[in-house]
Parts: sequence; C-alpha cells; structure tokens
Amino acid sequence: MNNTFDIIVIGGGHAGIEASVAAASMGKQGTKPLTVALVSMDTHSIGRLSCNPAVGGSAKGHLVKELDALGGVMGMIADRSGLQFKMLNRSKGPAIWSPRSQNDKDLYPQYAQELVLSTPNLALIQGSVVEIVVSKDCVTGVKLADGSELRCQAVVLCGGTFLNGVMHTGLCKTVGGRFGEQAATGISDLLTSYGLEKGRLKTGTPPRVALESIDLSKTEIAEGDEPPLPFSHRTPSVQNRIVCYSTYTSTRTHEILREGFEQSPMFTGRIQGSGPRYCPSIEDKIHRFAGRDSHHLVLEPEGLNTNSVYVNGYSTSLPEDVQLRGLRTIPGLENVELLRAGYAVEYDFFFPFQLRFSLETKAISGLFFAGQINGTSGYEEAATQGFIAGVNAVRKVRGEEEFTLKRSEAYIGVLIDDLVNKSTEEPYRIFTSAAEYRLLLRQDNADRRLMRHGHTLGLIDSATYERLQEREELIRQTLDFARVTRFRPAEINEYLTEMQETPISEFASVEQLTKRATLALKPLLDKAHWSAHIGQQDMTASQTQTLDAVVEQTEIEIKYSGYIERQMKEISIFAANEEKRIPEALDYSVIKSLSTEARQKLTRIRPHSLGQASRIQGVSAADISVLTLYLR
Repeated sequence: MNNTFDIIVIGGGHAGIEASVAAASMGKQGTKPLTVALVSMDTHSIGRLSCNPAVGGSAKGHLVKELDALGGVMGMIADRSGLQFKMLNRSKGPAIWSPRSQNDKDLYPQYAQELVLSTPNLALIQGSVVEIVVSKDCVTGVKLADGSELRCQAVVLCGGTFLNGVMHTGLCKTVGGRFGEQAATGISDLLTSYGLEKGRLKTGTPPRVALESIDLSKTEIAEGDEPPLPFSHRTPSVQNRIVCYSTYTSTRTHEILREGFEQSPMFTGRIQGSGPRYCPSIEDKIHRFAGRDSHHLVLEPEGLNTNSVYVNGYSTSLPEDVQLRGLRTIPGLENVELLRAGYAVEYDFFFPFQLRFSLETKAISGLFFAGQINGTSGYEEAATQGFIAGVNAVRKVRGEEEFTLKRSEAYIGVLIDDLVNKSTEEPYRIFTSAAEYRLLLRQDNADRRLMRHGHTLGLIDSATYERLQEREELIRQTLDFARVTRFRPAEINEYLTEMQETPISEFASVEQLTKRATLALKPLLDKAHWSAHIGQQDMTASQTQTLDAVVEQTEIEIKYSGYIERQMKEISIFAANEEKRIPEALDYSVIKSLSTEARQKLTRIRPHSLGQASRIQGVSAADISVLTLYLR
C-alpha cells in the first residue's frame, strides 16, 4: 500500500464522501496531480443513512441544490436512490420551497460506494485512525490502529458521531458511534492536547418497525409530488416508487412514555451532551409541550427490499419496552413489531469558532474539520462542509487562495458563517430564517448563483456551464419581452374578467399584469405569442423543461422585483463592510472602549473584517462603532 498522499480524508460519511470526491476530482487537474485517500473504519458503511433515509427538507434541500451546482455528488446519489420526492412549503413563497426525497437505505450507500470506488485518483483504505500526526503546528500524517503511518500535507477530519461515541437506550449504555459500529477513541483527546476546545453533543434516532405489522387502513396516505423533481442538474427525471403514511400520538401514548422518564438517560443525567433543539426526542416534546394532546408522526418505508419502517417524529432513548408500549397506543400501530429500538448517541465535537471560513483549524495548519465534529446536525449540513473542506485542502496544498462563500451567495455561506461567528452549544441545523437574503438564495436558482464557482473549480464541465449561460440569455430575453410587450384592453380584458381581475382601460405590459397576485406569467406569454418570438415552436422534451424553468425564474423575478431590489441594496452595504479588513494580529485589549464581552469574543474568534465582527454574538453596534473608529 502506498503510504504517502497529498490529502487524507478520515471518515466515510456524507462529509467524507464529498471531501474525498471533490479533492480527488480537483487534484487530477493541473500539471502536478494530487493524490487523495479516504480512510474508513468499515468501507462497507460508507454513505450509510444512519438516521432517517431521506435527503433534503426545509433549507436542507437548498444546501443539496447548492452542493450540486458546485459539483458535489449528494444530489445525484439521492436522485438515483430516491423512493419519493416532494417540494415542501409550496403553499408559501418561493424563498422557502424546499425539495426532499425519501431514499432507499440500501441503495444510497451502494451508489455512494460505487462512486467513491470509481473516482480516479482516490484511494480507499479500511482502517481506524488513532492519531493525527502534527509537527510544528502543521499536519504531517496519520497513524492507524495496525501501527502503519500515512504521510500527507492536509487532513480532512469527518468524525461524525464516532469521536468517543456512546449509545443510550434506557439505562443501557454501549460504546459506539452508530448501531453495530465501534467508536473512534483517542483522537479528540489528542486534539485537545494541541489546544483545541471540545464539547459534548447528542442526537437520536427513532425505532424501526415491521411494515406487515402496521394496519395501514388506520393511517393517512402521504404521497409524493407529480411530477417529481430531481435534485441534480445531471438527472433527467426521477419517479415516486412508494407512499408514506401519517398518524398521531395520543394522551395515552404520552402517559406511557412519561412512565419511562425515570429510566430516560436524558432526564436522569446519564447524557451530558446537548440535543438538537429543532429535532427533539418524543420524550423531550412531551416534557416541553405538556399541553399538547398529540404529535404528528410519519411512517416512512426504508427501502424497496426491506420491511423496515422509520417512525419519523418518535426519536427516543427510552427503554425498549416503554418504546414498544407507547407505539402500540398509536392508530395503525396497535400490533406493531419492533425491528430495532430507538437510541441516542452522545459524542465529542469541537467548537467551530476555532475554524477559518475555509474550515481549516486556526491552531493546526493543514487540518480541516467537516460535519458533526463542528457541532452541526444532518446529512446535508455535513455534506456541504465536507465539500468546502475538500476543495480548500486542495487549494492549501497548492498554495492557492482559500475558497469561501458569503452569506449573500449561498446557504452554505450562512451555515459556515454562523458556525464560526456564533459557534454552538447545541447541534446546529440550517433554517431558511437564518438567511437574511433568502429571497435571493432560493433552491430554484442555486445553479444560477453558484455554477460559475463549480466551473472555475473544475468540477462543472464546460458543456453544462454553457447550457446554464444559454438559459440565462433566455431569461434575459423573456424579461425584456415581458417589459416591452403590451396588451390592448380589447386583447386581454376577457381573460382578466375570467380570472376575476380588474380589466384595464389602457395599454398594459406583460410585466405589469404579472405583478398581479392571481395572474401567472405563462398564460400571458402564450397570449403574447412568446414561444414564436424566441423561435421555439417545435421543442424537444428537454427544451420544454428548460423553458418551464425559464418561465418560473422570470415570473419570480417579476413578482418579487421590489423585494429583490431591496435585498440587493442590503447586500451592497454588506459587501462594503466585508471589505473593511481587520489585521489578524490586532490586540483588542488596548481598545479600552470595547465592552468586556466584545473584547473576549473578538480575541477568541479573530474576525477578518468589520462585517464578520458585526455578526458575532455579544458584539454590539456600539462595539462596532468603537472598533471602526480605532481602525480608522
């Protein structure tokens, strides 16, 4: 086995997959190719969906679309293994529409492993890393449990829930990072000796039950969208192959689960780590929302060739017998059989204020962290961090400038900015409400925002990028057409009356009419003979799909033009503050007018700009004014 690589990625979860594939794909370009290794304790577990076999969801779907636009692979794997596809929040504005897929728990890791194995320039090594070797504050390699040492210039550590991981079900405690898999011990303590600060977090998973033991007649069917939409620009189409089922807990369910609270590791203090606020366990829901009589559950089949059903909304670490008794009070689950009890896993993480925006640690040159080791929750958050870390590991080795995304560019930028500036005391989850510019950061325009970066990085091919540019030109032409094409009252008033809209008394453009709440752009374009104008009467299915996307993008830009213009102005102010740099070695202790908290936070995080400083919790507007004057 070759024992010298340029970059080593540790961990084969979603962060590790993206980091290794991105680094290897970038590394094969240029005059001096880079070698990349992915080290996993069990290569057969790469890509495993350890919790819910689903991808996307509110804001998480935005991350997957952004990752795909940059050249990442999660969206493509999700499309291939997808069982049901939905666009969430369709009843609300386009800023919060979010794609989600239910996936086959066996097919997803199968396709992920095939991808990793077929990626040129990427070596796959089965082994357990027991030490990250550091010399003079720089990474030089890693040591494996078998005594071998691998040398490298950069390491991306994607530890997931495995760093000193402990699993809890009731009073039963097992060492491990995931069901049936061992924990990674020693690494986090070693990193602490290098001066990095760690904490403890926990997450959980619901029980799995047997499909044949469910009375589906007592549940409600939850179907996917028709037609279903793929995540990836590389996927022509996807199909729904299953339905899910909805049901609810009851007061009797809550009574039974409360009986087990005295054996709950969460309430007895056996779990010290903080859990995810926005994805609480069922016992946490019952405790925090004592006035609620019921909670919504979704029964989600885990695959085409398994009888395992995931009870979404019933995450728990209560004793197994209590879990089962509670389940059997739920409509449709009266005779349910348990395949695997739910459990909580507690693990080490490192406070992310210790990172640069490239996800390189400030303390150790060449060491990058990605995923749950940074205090995040979720496959999607992990995958995007893995991608950013992998890209920057390549750029670090090559001596190039780091690649980062601003809050105004992407949800990925929001995620990393929040982690570095606010750090975290509980598992971080991305939400649309976290983005100030969410009307600009929609899932439908991720390629328009980010594909140029993917092309520059060499991860998006020229043909794909040229198709995007052609679509941009079509959007520009359609906007121009909507502005200059006007209807006479006699041409459009009958249609306006039919749509219960006020008729016009003078000429009105397509753009003006589209701004009316109940009018859609497509019918107005059809009446104005738009397709003939752009020469697309005889279209292929692919061209029709492209034009549908063009119309959707144009309509959103017209209807929300006022809000978009306002956000663009806000971004220009944001950008100005980001350009006001702060010297890295600035001694904040000499700025006497700063508050004590601001001085401590600024010293700890060491922001690179006034804009970043203004987003640090505990740094007030008055502190920013003082800092601005001092820098001047």
